[in-house]
Amino acid sequence: MTIEKTIIKDLVIITPTVFEDSRGYFFEAYNQAKFLENGIEYQFIQDNQSFSKRGVIRGLHLQINPFAQAKLVRVLQGEILDVAVDLRKKSSTYGQHFSVVLNSDNKKQLMVPHGFAHGFSVLSETASVLYKVDQLYHKESERGIRFDDATLAIDWQLDPKEVIVSEKDLILPNFNQIDWTFE
Repeated sequence: MTIEKTIIKDLVIITPTVFEDSRGYFFEAYNQAKFLENGIEYQFIQDNQSFSKRGVIRGLHLQINPFAQAKLVRVLQGEILDVAVDLRKKSSTYGQHFSVVLNSDNKKQLMVPHGFAHGFSVLSETASVLYKVDQLYHKESERGIRFDDATLAIDWQLDPKEVIVSEKDLILPNFNQIDWTFE
């Protein structure tokens, strides 16, 4: 398992060591001891899974403190562009986003810490996404930012004509309208 730092502090890409033979493959998707050795100290308490078709954008979502969620995101089938936006007010990368292609072939995972908005777009015909969280869902703490916010200018790698977004995500505020941050 390799843990690669990104341009945004605390946001890391995890690539498992895959053992393949004529039967197929095996890898450790999560190893708490290895995570702890690398300073990733979250205690995951729930797994969430979604299935989406091409063009779907889910996000940008988060929960505010004290119910903020860290997420360990991976793809079981298909391919997504996974995106995290730094909302930690004191961070030198506040307001910046990072994206990485996760798919069932590269088996990479994105570790999204507290203080980030998260979302993804589906680049394949369909995709099944699994993510671990360290905090239960708390409706009153749920927040988000519009996927097409001009300030963030995220390239979701989709033709605008094929984008599918929930009604709930269409009414999210823009980045410059948010009144909550993470310290």
